Amino acid sequence: MTEFSSQRHGNSQNTGSADGPRAGRGAMLRWFFILFLIFGVLGIYSVLQRRSEHQVLAERTEQMSVPYVSVIHATPIEGGSEMVLPGTLKAYVESPIYSRTNGYLKKWYKDIGSRVKSGEILAEIDTPEVDQELAQARADLTTAQANLSLAGITAARYQDLLKTESVSRQDADNANGDLAAKRAMVQSAEANVKRLEELESFKRVYAPFSGVITQRNVDPGTLINAGNGGLATKQMFNLAQIDPIRVYVSVPQSFGPSIHEGLKACLSLAELAGRNFCGSVVRTANVIDPATRTLLTEVDVPNPSGALLPGAYAQVHFDVRYSGRRLSLPINALLFRPEGTMAAVVGSDSRLVMKPITIGRDFGNAVEVLEGIEVADRVVINPPDALQQGEQVTLTAQPAENSSGAGQPQSQKN
Repeated sequence: MTEFSSQRHGNSQNTGSADGPRAGRGAMLRWFFILFLIFGVLGIYSVLQRRSEHQVLAERTEQMSVPYVSVIHATPIEGGSEMVLPGTLKAYVESPIYSRTNGYLKKWYKDIGSRVKSGEILAEIDTPEVDQELAQARADLTTAQANLSLAGITAARYQDLLKTESVSRQDADNANGDLAAKRAMVQSAEANVKRLEELESFKRVYAPFSGVITQRNVDPGTLINAGNGGLATKQMFNLAQIDPIRVYVSVPQSFGPSIHEGLKACLSLAELAGRNFCGSVVRTANVIDPATRTLLTEVDVPNPSGALLPGAYAQVHFDVRYSGRRLSLPINALLFRPEGTMAAVVGSDSRLVMKPITIGRDFGNAVEVLEGIEVADRVVINPPDALQQGEQVTLTAQPAENSSGAGQPQSQKN
């Protein structure tokens, strides 16, 4: 009995010792599984986090690649306004004055700003070489005339002796030939004297027309060379006729048909506020400049007081009235491409549409647009040169809608 109980007790101890290692291994596996799940969750979270960051970065990169632009609307110009274009004043006649003889400037009589009449003396040149040449030519002429007189006497004597056959006919012919040669030498000497007298007369420089001296480039003692054939030749004076005065205007091609001879035009200058100088169109170039698409027009304006100065800038008001609806755009809303002048318009799908436009008048800070855009078009202001047709753009949070007023011509605001 006692043996049986002890055997049973021994079996129970063996069973407990076997279940212990199995329980320990199970707990360890559970802990490994939990750790594996934790690391797996952390790995999946890290992968998802990186993917999300990459997606956000891609979206931001895509957003940054789309340019931001500001837009404006073209400003309507009221119908019936007058045509005002910039013009440049030029002298009616302008000529550089050069010397026709060589020498040294002896004296000048007129300085810049002097009003001179046609034929009035401007300067005097000392020409010692020409004077000596003229003296020599006159002496040669005297010698030629003496030889001609002797040859004439000899030929007459030979004619008398030929009648008595005291000389041969050959001798008489030789005398007559010598007389003709001496007569030609006199004519040559006379021509040379006349040439040098004309050249010496150029020592006095006269005004070829009435006007104003605008430049004087010589002083007494300055070496003077004849003509204008190189750097050694110095322009003595510059003479300009300023009454009347010419005004050159580049009229846009679209307004060319409105310009005709006799059309009244008045000038206004900022420095002469309140004064108008009126004239008329006298001629046009009758050709459109392919570079600027403009018609060169000349307006002549009387200038008896000399208030209008050559080279000045003026606004030319033509007696022409516009009709119809036109638009104005600031200069910084234009794109100049090889295809022509364009405006970048943002469509309803936020994509660019490059519209070619036709420009009319130039107001300085704005231009008149005759065709190509509408008032409702959203025109990009300060467009980058890299913008392309159909490119996606993003409008700024505060579009420059009101900046179009800066492009309105001043004459239209008043």
